[in-house]
Amino acid sequence: MTRLFNDPADFADEMVDGFVAANRSRVRKVHGGVARSTSSPAGTVALVIGGGSGHYPAFGGLVGHGLAAGAAMGNLFASPSAQQVTAVAKASEHGGGVLLSYGNYAGDVLNFDAAARALTEAGIEVRTVRVTDDVASAPATEVHKRRGIAGDLCVFKVAGAAAEQGRTLGEVTAVAERANDRTRSFGVAFSGCSLPGADEPLFTVPEGRMAIGMGIHGERGIEETDVPSASELAALLVDKLLTELPDGVDVDGARVVPILNGLGSVKYEELFVVYSAVQRLLTDAGAVVVEPEVGELVTSFDMAGVSLTLFWLDDELAELWAAPADSPAHRKGGAVPQERLPEDVLTAGEQVPVAPGSAESQASARVVAEAIASIRATIDDHVDELGRIDAVAGDGDHGIGMQRGSTAADTAARDAAARGAGAGTVLAIAGDAWSDRAGGTSGAIWGAALEALGRVIGDESRPDPATVRSAVHAAAEAVLAFGAVPGDKTMVDALVPFDEVLGARIEAGDDLLTAWSAASAAATAAADATADLLPRMGRARTHGEDAVGTPDAGAISFAHITAAVLATLHTIKEGHHG
Repeated sequence: MTRLFNDPADFADEMVDGFVAANRSRVRKVHGGVARSTSSPAGTVALVIGGGSGHYPAFGGLVGHGLAAGAAMGNLFASPSAQQVTAVAKASEHGGGVLLSYGNYAGDVLNFDAAARALTEAGIEVRTVRVTDDVASAPATEVHKRRGIAGDLCVFKVAGAAAEQGRTLGEVTAVAERANDRTRSFGVAFSGCSLPGADEPLFTVPEGRMAIGMGIHGERGIEETDVPSASELAALLVDKLLTELPDGVDVDGARVVPILNGLGSVKYEELFVVYSAVQRLLTDAGAVVVEPEVGELVTSFDMAGVSLTLFWLDDELAELWAAPADSPAHRKGGAVPQERLPEDVLTAGEQVPVAPGSAESQASARVVAEAIASIRATIDDHVDELGRIDAVAGDGDHGIGMQRGSTAADTAARDAAARGAGAGTVLAIAGDAWSDRAGGTSGAIWGAALEALGRVIGDESRPDPATVRSAVHAAAEAVLAFGAVPGDKTMVDALVPFDEVLGARIEAGDDLLTAWSAASAAATAAADATADLLPRMGRARTHGEDAVGTPDAGAISFAHITAAVLATLHTIKEGHHG
């Protein structure tokens, strides 16, 4: 288990602070993660990588000369928000465009894609390469569905080397895509991992047994077996990866980089024993082993597990793999002199600017801030319940994620309202903060919903019931754009009835309080009814049968939030009558 921490909610932030303090010669802290503290030639491509924290040395440990220009670092096992990715990319780019590269997980895809759109709108050219090396996560016919695990290093290394050589964004993207196409990984786990402050691990493996194909967040493996000897494990890993070779690769005479990765608790000495057999088996198969890596490269806190990656080289990839690199966690070749950035750049910070709203909108902004404070209090009251519900078929982090997001939104909304922002701006800033702090899919969804609310509400006048109705509908459309539909057992199952009832009651002439009350009741009933549904979206989809009989955590949290806003509306009405 993870033993050393202060407040578990602050763990990721404090980890980044300590990492930067220990590596100031290579990295600096920026909003959303880290960037190089050394200069890069103008006009070169910036490789920006990222993902959830808890996998060190991925991702911050791979920022430096010959590797990444910056890394967006989300909360523990949660994708960085679109705002984090955008901020890191802007701090890292230097005129040659940005290549975003990351493991292929739903939350990361949503947030990195949103960041790519924001960067494009800002006039920065962007390309994306998702790493899909884990052969256990989808069949060869559906490579686009595969996860990214320790094969990240292969893609990042060659892309970073190509960028350092001054190649164009298109050229850097092409070699990164080819590296991904020629990389395969497969892993096993002997025990689960525990997040800071957790009483129980995220998953367990029976004593003396081994989960085959387990993901780096505890995603279910494809089978289970007795723990083998080191040589037997090496044979299992090598045999599996040799059954699926990249197009055009013939093992006999082919150059291959083996990467034996420890997931957190397997000691280096054990890895070396396994690697001895791995290299022998590859050599016996006719492969030519080139510059292997053995150690912790993509971890999962204290998970006991091992993965093997095979990166099949061609001449160009071999040159880029061998090129010099100097990052906190990965160094290759001779030292390269680097110039430190000016002090004002290293210490630069950002505060979201606020344009004052009208007097009417400022008054509404204070109401919005009160409502968001009520949402935070409600989530705090139900955080354990939401975690228990989510743990049935997910990873149990919904409550924590919602708590982080609502807390950040509350702080940001209060600050923006105090600085004279209008209601629309307060909602937009709160959405940014929610998405930024919560990370993951739910963070992206709530960020988009609040941004849509704010866009319609605006900063000019006090919103009437019709405007609120239009804003809620815009928020619903923003959430539906993520792909879920009613019946998928998601937040959408409560959101759509809420939107429909609110619209119908306001159109019928009800005041906002009456209409919101009816809509909140509909959302609560719909959320409870999700207990009967089989999940068809999200991580719970693969554990569908486990979720029947339990409502969806996202739908339940949405219902709680509508009730919290209702309580604020009641308070305001009573205050006006008092």
